[in-house]
Amino acid sequence: MTIHLIATGGTIDKYYSPTQGKLTFEGSHLPEMLAQGSCEIELELEVLMQRDSLDLTDEESSLILATCTQSPHKHILITHGTDRMVDTAKALKALNLPKTIVLTGAMIPYTIRNSDALFNLGFALGVVQCLPTGVYVAMNGKIFNADKVIKNKVIGRFEAL
Repeated sequence: MTIHLIATGGTIDKYYSPTQGKLTFEGSHLPEMLAQGSCEIELELEVLMQRDSLDLTDEESSLILATCTQSPHKHILITHGTDRMVDTAKALKALNLPKTIVLTGAMIPYTIRNSDALFNLGFALGVVQCLPTGVYVAMNGKIFNADKVIKNKVIGRFEAL
């Protein structure tokens, strides 16, 4: 089994730029994260884009859907910004693809101490191999069906509906 790992950006891939004084992108951290976790899973990593999900355009959202549709792989993991993760998950669910698709991300960038990024990535890599066909959000040790989850922005967690 090969897992198609699709990076779209989001907090998981951000880093703090001291010269700009803000969180930004400078390439994906996923190769480093996979190496740190001694990942031995067969993967096809595709860095589709490096975007904050709040800045995703309709064209970029369509590209994510098209990439999943056209992927020859039956198991897909998408790293995604948490603010629009549920929107993308619902759009993918509506496609009714015969695949297992899991979306994950982080509330704190991988490069910042006490980040949840490495844990979420490892957890999602594990569950994408075990779940039945469908679309899911995997965050902080929990699995949610795409159409039964919200992001609670007050407490910074995903919750089941």
